[in-house]
Amino acid sequence: MNPDAIALTRRVGAVCAGEGDGAKDGGKDGEGQVGVVTKTQPKTKQPSMYKVLLLNDDYTPMEFVVMVLKRFFKMDLEQATRVMLHVHQKGVGICGVFSYEVAETKVNQVMDFARQNQHPLQCTLEKA
Repeated sequence: MNPDAIALTRRVGAVCAGEGDGAKDGGKDGEGQVGVVTKTQPKTKQPSMYKVLLLNDDYTPMEFVVMVLKRFFKMDLEQATRVMLHVHQKGVGICGVFSYEVAETKVNQVMDFARQNQHPLQCTLEKA
């Protein structure tokens, strides 16, 4: 709650309790008392987003990388091939941007799948 809203809430509470302006007027049974009701809306913050990154290595076959991109990141063949070539040439590439929980799950799925297929493919995440 911001400081102005807190001050207003305190002032309203004091008036309603008979400590403020209404008590000075000699008001009884609520006469002369004025109150303001404030309603605050909590502000929701967008979740932080994270990039899922695929790292190049000299051993994982390009076809396997394309399969991973299609399977776990729902890319079509053309897009998966483009990302795979980018990773191959630049050393790292972005597979997608997700909330932390989704990004972490995707990284774990890719790493587990690569291990099951005996490939050293590395996948990681970083804040976008």
